[in-house]
Amino acid sequence: WHVVVVNSNCDAVGGCEAGSAQGQWLRADLAAHPARCTVAYWHHPLFTSGPEGDSDFMRPIWQVLYEAGADVVLNGHDHDYERFAPQDPGGAPDPARGIREIVAGTGGGDLTWRWESNQPNSEVRNKDTHGVIKLTLHAGSYDWEFIPIAGETFTDSGSGSCHGATSPKRG
Repeated sequence: WHVVVVNSNCDAVGGCEAGSAQGQWLRADLAAHPARCTVAYWHHPLFTSGPEGDSDFMRPIWQVLYEAGADVVLNGHDHDYERFAPQDPGGAPDPARGIREIVAGTGGGDLTWRWESNQPNSEVRNKDTHGVIKLTLHAGSYDWEFIPIAGETFTDSGSGSCHGATSPKRG
């Protein structure tokens, strides 16, 4: 597994465009560390049904990850839990090569009180339960599990296969 941390406070790092310093670093990092499986995380989600709305400024970073064959993106920002089916940078379903996004902003602040929209490819949403996301990384696959705080009952779990080594690198 290759784990990448990106700063989605774009103004603080000179931008999040593909040609920005961070975009260039990410492209070089992914080329220098080809891995069968790649996970990235940052704060502001590209896709969300929550009230903060999509963070379109992260699309160039998502595109770089997609071209490199990344598998999972983890985000917060919206104070809710939402899991998306694998999708391309435009939000179209892509079960063969898409990136699964999980928004897990349920760690302690007040939870979202409404859904702003119902995004395509959103598979599971919850705005009523504090908890954490647990990823278990295997050679060639991953498992996810939403673990609620004591006394709460919402859970979500599943697994996915990595596609970085089984399909040609994009780009």
